[in-house]
Order: sequence, then structure tokens, then C-alpha cells
Amino acid sequence: MQEMYRNAILLLLISLLIPCSCSKPDTYLRIEGFAQGGTYHVTCRQAGLKEDELRARIDACLRDIDFSLSGYNKGSLLSRLNAGEDLPLDTLFLGCFLRSREIWAESGGAFDPSAAPLFDLWGFGFSNKGTVTQVAVDSVRAFTGMDLFSLEERDDGMHLVKADPRARLNFNAIAQGYSCDLVAAILEDAGCRDYLIDIGREIRCRGLNSSGGPWRIGLDRPVDGNYDEGADLQAIIEARDCGIVTSGNYRKFYIEDGKKYAHTIDPSTGMPVSHNLLSATIIAADAATADAYATWMMVVGEEEARRILEARPDLEALLVYEADGRIQIFQTPGMQARTFD
Repeated sequence: MQEMYRNAILLLLISLLIPCSCSKPDTYLRIEGFAQGGTYHVTCRQAGLKEDELRARIDACLRDIDFSLSGYNKGSLLSRLNAGEDLPLDTLFLGCFLRSREIWAESGGAFDPSAAPLFDLWGFGFSNKGTVTQVAVDSVRAFTGMDLFSLEERDDGMHLVKADPRARLNFNAIAQGYSCDLVAAILEDAGCRDYLIDIGREIRCRGLNSSGGPWRIGLDRPVDGNYDEGADLQAIIEARDCGIVTSGNYRKFYIEDGKKYAHTIDPSTGMPVSHNLLSATIIAADAATADAYATWMMVVGEEEARRILEARPDLEALLVYEADGRIQIFQTPGMQARTFD
């Protein structure tokens, strides 16, 4: 959940999101702050709540998420469960766990929050990098898999039960998208029907921007060393009423003995992926789904991602990959994107 560990690479075109300063009912507000190790930005048409009240509700929601799902907050519910404590689950944790388990099953294990020990081993998790050997990888894989976790109803609420005490969870590949959806629910409850939510570059949007058109979102070119957000765009997407998340391997990686090790781990092998897919942008009905599916696509690679997407008309996608020494782009038919060479 901390921004340095996140793989989303969406960049907002801020010029289209500047709010008015007047007090008319159609004023667009811009609310921003710090959350989950990074920043959040909400642009919305003012509705039933005053700006201060809306900000307070959003901040409270994001604090609750941090104390439930963050692996970097050592006092969070997730951190305490990973450490072996037996505690009743809150609704935030339960909702994220259940949706994660569904997508884990859909993906055949390619999306797997229970791969947390593998992320830690490779240095992309909540602890320092371990000593990586094939023996170590195989050993860790023995206690990964969402089927190692079950739920048990008790007098004080629902509890998480582990089949192996070494099993741990890491919701980094879904938590920020999930957070966007929860903030969207706050806006909807306030009567807001035009908004864009950006939490660590995970996006949830609805309706129209302040210019009366669709929300426009820029995608950075996914090449190693492109750390200057917005300086080199691969595409601009027009969107409304959806969640949008991009996952890629060009910002979070390290080089060791001349070899690149990307932060996307294939749970089936326990190894960082090494295929030609550079980034995957997914548009779905909600941001949690887009977040998890973007990771799923990055795990399986370009060819398998295409096959999956062809069978999922409910999703739109833009895949950036390398072929014949050049960057290539695949888009699903409904993707509204302007791309750049």
C-alpha cells in the first residue's frame, strides 16, 4: 500500500481537473491529502455535503483502511494477523479478503495475496529481502495459497483461520483499488454523481469532468528509467463510470548480477516474471477488480492476457509489450485511448 511499492502508473491530466472557486451548486471541489504511504486526490462536483465535511469523511475512511489492511502499519489488523494474533475481522478486512479469494480462484492462483512470504523473500514485501535460493523459494511456496485461509464465525465475530501458521497475506495488489471504491461509496452517499478518485494512481471515476467531458487519464510510457510522471506518455484514455488501474514492472525492480528482477511475482513458480509484457491497464466496473486484474495480466504475460481478455467483454484493456525490439500496443475494441509511438 505504500507508494514506493505500488505498481500503478496512471497520471492524471491535472489541467482538466481544476476546481472552481465559486460557491455555485455545480462547483467542482478538489480534495487531497496523504494516505497509504502516498497521496490521494478527489475531484468531484459539489453535492449535499460541504467540502470540510466531505474531506473529514474521506480521511476517516482512509485511516480506517490503513489500520485494517496496511502491511506497513505494524498496528494494523493485517500486520497483527500476519504476526500470529487471533483477532475478529472488521468489515473492511473481510470485504477485501472475500473479493481477493474470488479473484484468486478465477485466476487459477495468478492473483494471490497469500504470496506475501514470496514478496518478502524477494524484497518486494513488508520486510527486508531474504537470501534467495531455489530451495528457499520452494520452501516458501509450501505455505502460500488462499486455500490455506478459512473463516470461522465466533461469538465476537468472524475470525481468519490459517492451515499453516507461517501463512501471511499482502493486499497491495488490490487494496488501493478497494480504497477507491470505498471513497466512491462516500461520494455516492453524499449525492455526488461526477467525480474522479485517485489513490496512489489507482482510479475510480463517474460522470463528467468540470469541462463537461469524460475524464482523461494519461498513461506513462513503461520503459525502465521513466520516473518523471507525465513527461513521456504512452496513451491518453477517456473514461467514465469505471475503475482504471495500470500495473507495470518498469519502476519497481532491482538489478542483481546484471539481471533485472521485477516486483511482479508468479506464485506458480515463486519467481519474478521475465516475459515481454511491460504494462497492463484494466478498465472494470470497480477499481478493486481493475487493480487485481492488472496484476493478474502482468503475472501471466501478453499472450495469455489477450486470451483472457477476449473471453471477458466486461473488461477493457490496453497492454504495452515488447516484440521484435519495439514497443507494441494491444487494445480491446471498446478502449477509448489515444496512443503515442
